[in-house]
Amino acid sequence: MAAEVSMCCTSTSHLTPDEERIMIRDIALASQANTKEGDTFFMITQRWWQHWIEYVNQDHTNPSYDGSSFPEHCDLSSSSALKRPAGIDNYDLIDNTGSEDSSAVGIEIHDTLLEGRDYVLLPQEVWNQLFTWYGGGPTLARKVISSGLSQTEFAVEVYPLRLQLLVLPKNDRSTIRISKKETIGQLHLKACEIFDLHLDQVRIWDYYGHRKHALMNDMDKTLDDVNLQMDQDILVEVINNTNSASSAQENGSAQREANPVLVESSKSSLSGACGLSASKGASRGNNNELSSSQKLNSPVRDLENPYGTIGVTTRGSFGGLTGLLNLGNTCFMNSAIQCLVHTPEFARYFREDYHREINWQNPLGMVGELALAFGELLRKLWAPGRTPIAPRPFKSKLARFAPQFSGHNQHDSQELLAFLLDGLHEDLNRVKHKPYIKSRDADGRPDEEVADEYWANHIARNDSIIVDVCQGQYKSTLVCPVCNKVSVTFDPFMYLSLPLQSTTSRTMTVTVFSCDGTTLPSPCTVTVTKQGRCRDLIQALSNACSLKPNEKLLLVEIRNHLIHRFFEDPLLLLSSIKDDDRLAAYKIPKIDKNTKYLQLIHRRREQSSDSQTISGWKPYGTPIVSLISSDDTITRGDIQVIVNRILSPLLLKGGNAQHAASAETSNLNLASNSINKDDSVSKAKHLPTLPLLLVDDNNACIDLSMGEEKVVKLSPSSATVLVYIDWSQKLLEKYDTHPLETLPEVLKCGPVTKKARIEPLSLYTCLEAFLREEPLVPEDMWYCPKCKERRQASKKLDLWRLPEVLVIHLKRFSYSRSMKHKLETFVNFPIHDFDLTNYIANKNNPRRQLYELYALTNHYGSMGSGHYTAHIKIIEENRWYNFDDSHISLISEDEVNTAAAYVLFYRRVKTDDAVVSNGA
Repeated sequence: MAAEVSMCCTSTSHLTPDEERIMIRDIALASQANTKEGDTFFMITQRWWQHWIEYVNQDHTNPSYDGSSFPEHCDLSSSSALKRPAGIDNYDLIDNTGSEDSSAVGIEIHDTLLEGRDYVLLPQEVWNQLFTWYGGGPTLARKVISSGLSQTEFAVEVYPLRLQLLVLPKNDRSTIRISKKETIGQLHLKACEIFDLHLDQVRIWDYYGHRKHALMNDMDKTLDDVNLQMDQDILVEVINNTNSASSAQENGSAQREANPVLVESSKSSLSGACGLSASKGASRGNNNELSSSQKLNSPVRDLENPYGTIGVTTRGSFGGLTGLLNLGNTCFMNSAIQCLVHTPEFARYFREDYHREINWQNPLGMVGELALAFGELLRKLWAPGRTPIAPRPFKSKLARFAPQFSGHNQHDSQELLAFLLDGLHEDLNRVKHKPYIKSRDADGRPDEEVADEYWANHIARNDSIIVDVCQGQYKSTLVCPVCNKVSVTFDPFMYLSLPLQSTTSRTMTVTVFSCDGTTLPSPCTVTVTKQGRCRDLIQALSNACSLKPNEKLLLVEIRNHLIHRFFEDPLLLLSSIKDDDRLAAYKIPKIDKNTKYLQLIHRRREQSSDSQTISGWKPYGTPIVSLISSDDTITRGDIQVIVNRILSPLLLKGGNAQHAASAETSNLNLASNSINKDDSVSKAKHLPTLPLLLVDDNNACIDLSMGEEKVVKLSPSSATVLVYIDWSQKLLEKYDTHPLETLPEVLKCGPVTKKARIEPLSLYTCLEAFLREEPLVPEDMWYCPKCKERRQASKKLDLWRLPEVLVIHLKRFSYSRSMKHKLETFVNFPIHDFDLTNYIANKNNPRRQLYELYALTNHYGSMGSGHYTAHIKIIEENRWYNFDDSHISLISEDEVNTAAAYVLFYRRVKTDDAVVSNGA
């Protein structure tokens, strides 16, 4: 296997590490300068690549690279002389869960891989050279495609489209991978090949949400052109070639193509275009509880909707109870629009003469067109009558200015909401010519003075109904971790995006080894902050394992029974350690002398199933690390004593008691004391002679089981002394090595973790997590004006000024290249008396900060195939309604709060108790 350790033999002649580095650098520069569409790049695991980077740069303290695929800064381990990597091992990128159609799909990689964290992309020439030197695999080739609105940018298509093909009427299925730059004609050919069909036998449909959206018969269009999505269903329809059947099919497809998004809409009055019926939404069972007078359904005859749909009329003279027709997966848009048009300040503003405030010249706006389209739609929704509105004019304007929302795919309601608020603000900005204003540093001035200055500067450039109603102000504090420089700014916000983690802590398990022969290794589980650093983990472990004052912990990651990396940077973010990593911590003495790490690596023979063939020695178990003096003369017997002491807790009782006693009483500390050679050799004679092999600079092995007095030459350039111990069956009868064989993961994921994730969570807890201090992510490092360097500063947000309408986004979705994960956490949010008084950093503000919920969007199901609705309170009626596209139903206040809540809309409550004590 590629991950195996090279056996004890002298390595073959090869380029030096520095020669390898220079050759790869030159190849990369030449190849990347000429990248074009259709070129091939290769994925390589970040773990192997980092090992190679460290190997070729071990003699350079500040390596740098000119190629974009090469990191500018490398975490070089000074703790060991780095050996040449084994063969390329990409298996940690591979998804081994399997597929029913693995032959069609090929090698599948994990859906959650991130470039730079899990893999890097290498040009073909670089990969070819590395593969020639190292071999291994598997090979993961990816093509360069054009991207961007102008299709002039290049990107590597790491995740080609994965499509689910369904054949009717045979009900056969197959999963395929295909580039989104392939044509519909090529998709036809592939489908026919898989299902053994002829081209004239099939029609292929865009079958998003298991509905026929469009017949895919333009063979020259690409799959990107027709907006196919990852894991989308494609219907392969086998047709008869009789004239009558063909005619019927042609007529049917022509009719569907004329209005593809409304096909089958008349089948059920409760069917949403997103593939979820209302019975799965917030109105589950509600219609059955309403009186007949509260659900007066009447069919709609909309000229734009020849198929018809079912609307809702509701008794009462109040307006605002008009639904929006679903134009094909537009529930994300409908739910957001209903919340905005039912914001009283916006309803009043757009029903009056808002045209005079339109900014026709703002280059950041949409020349007033978005504001006009929204205002016209709002007026229709508040007009008398209950006939659902088809928001086609508004959607057309939306697609013009925000192409990401064009077509008939599902989108994120919050992303649309953010675009709408920002777009409406720029279209209605009362500032026609924005002045240039340079913000001054706080320089110790009172927060109140600085905050007012920032807000005045903001209003001088941004003044609209959106700012009046929705914008608040943060206090943002950055602290440099090196010089402790504090920078305070006051920035505007339009909404709060709150995390749903119920806790900011993280449970981590590390196996602790005592290297003085006193105790067995044991797993230690500690709790640390999720945003913490390596020093926080080491401190927690030190407290938990009763570390002595003269000891310290050496933390490492174990992979394939070897030490993969040393965690010697105390500022390393714990987020770089994955839950499925395996960590070990070694108790070693604090000393001032020059020392090296002695790594004891365990090996055993692997026997084949026929019990006849015995393979070579393979690493197993967990390495053990101890210290060894680099100033003193070390003999083979000295190393025997050290290893005997390390292994003494593993000695079995009985016949080996004398050996155990000798090992423990020797208590030889070669790292911190001068060695009495005669004494150490004499003690070695009373200890078991272990089959130890020392790996020298040439990767050759020196047998340490004989010649105790012979001096061992330690490499002056290496910080590590590598020693193998080969466990024969006879030796295993004397020691119990089971404590070395099981190394737990940092966090073993299972049902308990999943259960904890869906426990109820307070909205206040989410807010506190959002406001808690945390370090910036590496890519957002801050330029410290005092250090004159970019620093990974810690950042603290505080609420300073709150808006009249507070919009809160619950971050239910997490995204990677091809996977969207949803948290189903139930958030317990208040409907009345949402009190933010104690969360305001401006203590000079005497008013209580009370809010009341009046609207929210809900999301049901998974991302891409889910459904959006809105719960809205008609304030004049003091009643809550469920807005499900064109269907509106009365609900009770108790039904408002569900696990589907996604974006919350709160209004400030006008209170008479104006004064709040500073201690409140």
